[in-house]
Amino acid sequence: MSAFLTLHEPTLRLAAFAGVLALMALLEVALPRRGRTGPRLHRWMTNVALAGAGTIVLRIAVPLLAVGVATLAEREGFGLFHWTGTPEVAAFVLSLIALDLLVYAQHVAFHKYGLLWRLHRVHHADTDVDATTGIRFHPVEILISMAIKMVAVALLGAPAGAVILFEIVLNAAAMFNHSNFRIGPAADRWLRRIIVTPDMHRVHHSIHRDEHDMNFGFNLSFWDRLFGTYRAEPREGQENMRLGLAEYPAPTPQGLGWSLMNPFWNSTNPDDTPRRERTI
Repeated sequence: MSAFLTLHEPTLRLAAFAGVLALMALLEVALPRRGRTGPRLHRWMTNVALAGAGTIVLRIAVPLLAVGVATLAEREGFGLFHWTGTPEVAAFVLSLIALDLLVYAQHVAFHKYGLLWRLHRVHHADTDVDATTGIRFHPVEILISMAIKMVAVALLGAPAGAVILFEIVLNAAAMFNHSNFRIGPAADRWLRRIIVTPDMHRVHHSIHRDEHDMNFGFNLSFWDRLFGTYRAEPREGQENMRLGLAEYPAPTPQGLGWSLMNPFWNSTNPDDTPRRERTI
């Protein structure tokens, strides 16, 4: 599997991204979970442009990327799995789990520390959460996230195929769990025992801080239960809950220029003051 993933990486990444985004968009039209507060087109253009800007920044700043680090680790034999002689299949599976835990921990850190939150609040400012919100991240946040992942891959000696699969699945999961389509209550209860569902993650985008500081998982759902950051439902219910950040009402966060410049402005929300004043 690892060889197949490495050989067909660009095709697999593009097919997964385009396919999942198109499927989620169709489901959002056919089976919407919530009513929209504004038109899609402007939001979608901004969110897709942010994802494109992040990709360009990565390619310019760190062309090696996490997969390149994994390939280098395999060639040079460094990292935990190489030093301990971990079997290939075990290293593959353990890498997927470890990287998912890393994303959970990183997400918590981006909420907890002021300088990181300034970047991450661009993601949370979206007032109509849907599949494109899953790719709406400030380019500097994407750059920092990749740097963290590269260090983790180097320390683990993660197989290149595992890194590729993890990134494909993470990207697809982000679009899925941010999507605005209706899953039946019974199916949602079963799914969220393993993976993060849209209803589970939507709580994380609540306008209330005590709710948006919960449900940090992006793929596997049990990290939140394990570390005590799980909240089943928002206080106002899924269809009536308010999304976004109180200090940035629609339609302001839908602008690309605003989204790029927002981390460099101070928040005016009193509820955000304790977090904003904290430093790394």
